[in-house]
Amino acid sequence: MARFDGKVVIVTGAGSGIGAATARRFSREGASVVLVGRTREKLEKVAADLDASRTLVHAADVSVQDQAEALASATVQRFGRIDVLVNNAGIAPSGPFLEASVEDWRSVMATDVDGVFFCTRAVLPELLKTKGNIVNTSSVSGLGGDWEMSFYNTAKGAVTNMTRSLALELGGKGVRVNAVNPALTRSELTEDMVKDEELVAKFLDRFPMGRYGEPEDVADVIAFLASDDARFVNGVNLPVDGGLSASNGQPRM
Repeated sequence: MARFDGKVVIVTGAGSGIGAATARRFSREGASVVLVGRTREKLEKVAADLDASRTLVHAADVSVQDQAEALASATVQRFGRIDVLVNNAGIAPSGPFLEASVEDWRSVMATDVDGVFFCTRAVLPELLKTKGNIVNTSSVSGLGGDWEMSFYNTAKGAVTNMTRSLALELGGKGVRVNAVNPALTRSELTEDMVKDEELVAKFLDRFPMGRYGEPEDVADVIAFLASDDARFVNGVNLPVDGGLSASNGQPRM
């Protein structure tokens, strides 16, 4: 498919995992892609497999307002427009509420919430011109609670509801806003989890499809939501979880 020929897509957190897979998917479909992350070396490794004429590597910390604004400016300077923003950058600290640090709280809020806020504010004027759209990476942890992940649950809950609110506000102006809500997905962020066989077994017992997610599973859904195939989809938080959320929580019989 070539659903994004002539389109310009920004992907934050593009150095690994879901972000890298998303950048590759958009590039395969003809988009010019801006790879955003804090570590240039990781971004350049992803970019090496993409068409150089349609790829921009932009190292930035999206939790810093000035850097988010510079990202929008650099994209327009290079490609002349912005059609899609994928707010994917995120971190996931865990631990008991009273033991986790204030620094952890501020860090997850800065990256997972402020990053979405700053990038959206910076890019939105261009999206209003192109009638583009936004896809946020939230989480199943933004739809329900997890054991000892209150900071992350709070941050992703904010992204989930920001998605809904902005969809209401912007839909009539031609800009759609949606989110994907992955369950456990193999990535740099979850590397220690997927190496823990006992923990993985517990997850697999809850996943009807019998496996955890791969980055491409989520990237493909992001591309769908950003495409004209989803032109009447707005304000959706779409679980990409192998059927996990189909359960009411009772154990397997």
